[in-house]
Amino acid sequence: MSVATPGSVLVTGSSGTIGTALMRRLDRNDVRSVGADVVPNRWFDAVDERTIQADLRDLEQVNNLPGDVDLIVHLGANARVHQLVEEPRRARDNFDMTFNVLEYAREVGADVVFASSREVYASSDQIVHSEVDTSVDECESPYTASKVGGEALVKSYQNCYDIDASILRFSNVYGRYDASDRVIPLFIAQASRGVDLTVFGNEKVLDFTYLDDCIDGVMQVIEQFNKAKGTTFNIASGQGTALLDLAETIAAGVDEDVSVHVEPNRTGEISRYVADISKAERILGYEPDCSIEEGLDATIEWYQNRADLFDEIV
Repeated sequence: MSVATPGSVLVTGSSGTIGTALMRRLDRNDVRSVGADVVPNRWFDAVDERTIQADLRDLEQVNNLPGDVDLIVHLGANARVHQLVEEPRRARDNFDMTFNVLEYAREVGADVVFASSREVYASSDQIVHSEVDTSVDECESPYTASKVGGEALVKSYQNCYDIDASILRFSNVYGRYDASDRVIPLFIAQASRGVDLTVFGNEKVLDFTYLDDCIDGVMQVIEQFNKAKGTTFNIASGQGTALLDLAETIAAGVDEDVSVHVEPNRTGEISRYVADISKAERILGYEPDCSIEEGLDATIEWYQNRADLFDEIV
């Protein structure tokens, strides 16, 4: 364990995809950790035993979390872009959760790692984006607003209350522990059942990040927090994949005869994004090493071994 690794880490959203994998990695690295989530962890009893059920929208419940925490990794959020277009109130939940977590951090004297999103870059003619390429004027959706505003709130707590923080912008993290209708689980579930796939956006190109590479980045921030604090990083693959190619690769990978249909891009969704990860490479030594082909092979295998999940996803 690095000397820079804190003695105790609180992971919000610990029952989610990234949260589950991070709790597992912290455990393997002998870092004392506790989770907080509104639902139990369904994937591992050992993680669930360290997960406190708490609604992060309720400041009283947040303030009842343990006081002996050195670092908070704030992953908890409503993170489905299109769902928040349909239900914008859920974006306000994200603001409330971030505010409450920052107030808790101020109370217990903890540092913060805030999980943001590539959505803060919005849509433009530009494809590759570095950390400076953000603009409130181009805010695409209520979810985007909740992440742009969350980043601003984190920065304000740094400046007003001397809370050290790092902001991580994730991009389409995929792999295990996800029973949602995000595009990769959805395509795998549909193709496995012989259902045709629908791509929203003929020219959509996105940066898909394999879960283990994402967790490597988070751990490097935790272990090198003195370098990371006050800094924003893109944590992604640094490679673009056309959504149409992704659908066709998954259809071939599950070995089912399904067609791929194309519909117009949906409101609020970014159509072209590839992360410039050079800053994380330079400062943290971040090196994602799982190609989209390798990641999809592993992910398809994981889901096909758990075909009961398809009823939830489709």
